[in-house]
Amino acid sequence: MASLLGVSLLARAAITADVMALTMYVVLGLDMSYAAAGGVAAALTAGVALGGPLLGRMIDWRGLRPVLLVTVVLQVVFWLSVPILPYGILLGAAFAAGLLMVPAQPVTRQAIAAMTTAGQRRAAFALESVQGELSYIVGPAVVILCAAKMSPDVVTWGVGATIAAGGAGIALLNPPLRAEDEADAGAAGRPPRREWLGAGMIAVLTMAFGATTLLSGVDLAIVATLEEANQMSWAAVVVAVFGVASVAGGLIYGALPRPLPTWLLLGLLGLVTIPAGLAHDWPWLCVAVVGAGLLTAPALSTVADAVSRLAPASVRGEATGLQSSAQSAGFALGSPIVGVAIDVSVPAGGFAAAGLAGLAAALAGCLLSRRSPARTRSPLSDLGRAGAPDLEPCGAGARPAHEVRARADGRAAPVRVPHIGCECDHDCGLPAQQRIGASATPC
Repeated sequence: MASLLGVSLLARAAITADVMALTMYVVLGLDMSYAAAGGVAAALTAGVALGGPLLGRMIDWRGLRPVLLVTVVLQVVFWLSVPILPYGILLGAAFAAGLLMVPAQPVTRQAIAAMTTAGQRRAAFALESVQGELSYIVGPAVVILCAAKMSPDVVTWGVGATIAAGGAGIALLNPPLRAEDEADAGAAGRPPRREWLGAGMIAVLTMAFGATTLLSGVDLAIVATLEEANQMSWAAVVVAVFGVASVAGGLIYGALPRPLPTWLLLGLLGLVTIPAGLAHDWPWLCVAVVGAGLLTAPALSTVADAVSRLAPASVRGEATGLQSSAQSAGFALGSPIVGVAIDVSVPAGGFAAAGLAGLAAALAGCLLSRRSPARTRSPLSDLGRAGAPDLEPCGAGARPAHEVRARADGRAAPVRVPHIGCECDHDCGLPAQQRIGASATPC
């Protein structure tokens, strides 16, 4: 696990810096406007958003290594050719590169779901969220520093080489994407999307979108606030404080004995973001963003954990790809939404808009979660039909969940059955991998 997280951090840091590298190249190398640079960045981001589910589905179908090798080769070709491409062709090439971006983040999440037990998974996803925060702190900062010392061409080559090295490293490690008890999931065939892409999964994707909409909006609101105060040179310090607080929050949340609902964490994140607009200079802004930072990694980790639980093993690649697409869309739309709020009001309006976006997504996720079915159909779902043993549901009466009675031939005898779509804390009498129900919900 440690080696995978290390190699994945290398790839993710470069991937988070790719937009900055292209921006620097268009502005400094091609001597064009920031609007032109934004067009290339938008093309790359759109490709990433659309390519996530496609690559995930290909991983489910063909396996990890073939997909990684194809994406690594394409990234090498794209980044080597960036300095010789005219702007018009660069737009299309950036979209293609985003469409086939090395899927470091989704693969890491799939591997965590496969390599951890249910009790370890929350802490592992919290650590993965911390890794993501570190990549956002390190990647763009390194690109900006290198752009001040080197030519934009060299910077783009360096970013491309790092992405390719990270993808090749993950391919070399070839981490398992399915647990041992899920090894035969592919042979059973892919379940129809309507069976797993229901209200519960849509709720999680909605909250993933809302979380990154909020985060990208906060970044812009920080810049706008400091620009109004003529303190732009302190923006890096405020962003670093935000990132460090998020890392601390992820580590603390991973050590907690019990998880919190995703909608609750996201709602709290939205609430503590709104008053950050009351700060008008960099010291107070550093203090104001600590609360939001502490909740960022926990909120993102619960999203990843929920996706891994709701998606059957045979479609987990596609599901994690959808999560990445939702988050990419949030990052792409958050800045324009908050930018409009800042333009029509004051920088504090940017924090308010970002916080309200998070609250709206949390409310939508909560309502959709309540609409999701309490039980997941499984091979044991037919036990209650005529001619089959009559089983009491989990939590019936005052007895433990595994002490159910099967009435057959007029005699009652206690039997043990796996939980059906349940994630109770009490002992079921069976190992976790034998419990049935991909999209578990509490009793």
